[in-house]
Amino acid sequence: MADFRRLLLGRRLASDETQHTKISNPIGLAVFSSDALSSVAYATQEITASLSMALGHAGVGIAAGVAASAVFGLVVPVAAGIVLLLTMLAFSYRQTIMEYPGGGGAYIVAKENLGEMAAQTAGASLLIDYVLTVAVSVSSGIAAITAAIPALDGYNVILTLLAIAFIAMANLRGVKESGELFAIPTYGFITCMMILLAIGFGRWIFGAPVVIVPEQLEHAAGHASQLAGLVFVWVFMRAYSAGCTALTGVEAISNGVTAFKEPAGKNAAKTMVWMVFLLGVMFMGITLLSRHFGVTYHHSLDPTLVQETLLSKLTRQILGHGGVMNLPAKVYYYLIQGFTFAILVVAANTAYADFPRLAALHAKDGFLPQQFTSMGDRLVFSNGIMILSVLSGTLVFLFHANTDILLPLYALGVFLGFTISQAGMVVHWYKKRGRHWQAKSVVNGLGGIASGVVMLDIAITKFAGGAWIVIALVPVLVVLFFNIHRHYIKVKSTLAASRTDAFLPSKHHAIVLVSSLHAGVVQALAYARLISGNRVEAITVDLGSDGFHESPAIQKLRADWAYYGMGVPLRSIPSPYRRIVEPILDEVDRFRLAEPEVCLTIILPEFVTPKWWQRVLHNQMAYRIKVMLMQRPGVIVTSVRMHLPD
Repeated sequence: MADFRRLLLGRRLASDETQHTKISNPIGLAVFSSDALSSVAYATQEITASLSMALGHAGVGIAAGVAASAVFGLVVPVAAGIVLLLTMLAFSYRQTIMEYPGGGGAYIVAKENLGEMAAQTAGASLLIDYVLTVAVSVSSGIAAITAAIPALDGYNVILTLLAIAFIAMANLRGVKESGELFAIPTYGFITCMMILLAIGFGRWIFGAPVVIVPEQLEHAAGHASQLAGLVFVWVFMRAYSAGCTALTGVEAISNGVTAFKEPAGKNAAKTMVWMVFLLGVMFMGITLLSRHFGVTYHHSLDPTLVQETLLSKLTRQILGHGGVMNLPAKVYYYLIQGFTFAILVVAANTAYADFPRLAALHAKDGFLPQQFTSMGDRLVFSNGIMILSVLSGTLVFLFHANTDILLPLYALGVFLGFTISQAGMVVHWYKKRGRHWQAKSVVNGLGGIASGVVMLDIAITKFAGGAWIVIALVPVLVVLFFNIHRHYIKVKSTLAASRTDAFLPSKHHAIVLVSSLHAGVVQALAYARLISGNRVEAITVDLGSDGFHESPAIQKLRADWAYYGMGVPLRSIPSPYRRIVEPILDEVDRFRLAEPEVCLTIILPEFVTPKWWQRVLHNQMAYRIKVMLMQRPGVIVTSVRMHLPD
């Protein structure tokens, strides 16, 4: 088993090898920027889907074509507004990175400047968003593959779950190793997108004829009427909130500053600039080309149906002539779809890099179970990685790996984190003052205001589509965090009692639990005599008793007990309802009530099988009894194990 684990995860790393896990800027771009960069594969798609939905609800009118043109004309202004917000957030988070070189995510900033409530709220929202990041990104990646290979359609859920398992395994090997593994998809996707944009704008500039596939506009122009006034504003708000999925992952670098090589702050800031530049160029380019070539997308009404993505349609339109692609174009189309799949799957790696770190911070402060702070053999937070995999896999299963359903849940949590983080930075600059603190406060203040406005936009426009789940879940998690924190405080105060408070009774009584007579029971009796002298008794549960007479099995046990019982008295407890655990617990409770001044030790004889699979052949009754007895105060539970030979 240990050899198999080494094969999967690699050799164990000592604590002093932490420096060897630090990553360079190019690897950092692959690890922490893949989420943001990959969002260009579905951000424009969500904008056009939102506009298509608005047209579908508008009714049928004489000026349907005019309305469709007007509404889809919002695609570019919406995208431009999102790029403007991206630029503001980039300046804001660059300041955060430089000011918090030890990791300046929303949790740390809020904790230091706004208090625990704000910190736990930010942490809860980001933890939810990381789970959604994995589910959405991997589901989108599989959708890119099924769009290119229709034969795989219908297997989206199982393929998505397998991809999540692969990413989890890669991250269990360590951040540096996973970054090197995932650098190829990230840079391959960037290269393919830049070439596609060059070809698309080349056809646009040099006047290549645009042949719009009728299917691309029939859903839009067939159900539209003129929209004006407040309705038009509402449509813009819905489209803007839908497109803001492009900004998820922007904060990832600020959360993972400590993963970069020294000087960590400067290297992380440089990586942030490159990420924002690439994201802005690709997102705006895809939006402009989709508008020019008339490529649209609309959500499916069937939750089990995964449709062809907008990026796939756009690629076919750019590379083909009248929708028909020659052989080189087909090869390049499949290459783009392959790298789109790869980076969308790899985008989940951003969540795998940040979720375990954030959970460890919560746990270190006592707001999550302490198990999240422990590092595995490869110097990664293994428990956080596994929990993230289970939660995201559950979402994929429940929502059929359909991004049309998952995306409305997305982005609200991350923008809540953006808002809290930037508000915390404003307070930080006000407290610290120093050089140019007013200008720095303005930068973070504008970022916070913009994030807050978008957060409200998402909450309002996506509320019925699923955002209410996140709105309800964040306060539930915050309450849970504080309950965990109170528990740890109570435990710590109880354990901090002085030595004079410790008391152990002078009298000792041992009870050996017996099911049958074997070598393990004899060892347990010898141990009981060793620790308790003559205050030892053995108890067995008689499942075949009628309440008046012992069963033949117990009579046989008594006959053998005379020879092997070492003089320890044996008492049987009748159990007419064939229960084992409950009669033992009742007997222990009666003893504690009768002699509360006596220290009671329950001894369980156990045997250990040489092979792990052999354990399933036994009912593990000793383990069940032990778990229940440990909940009884004033009772010591001891196992005497007998290891069976191989």
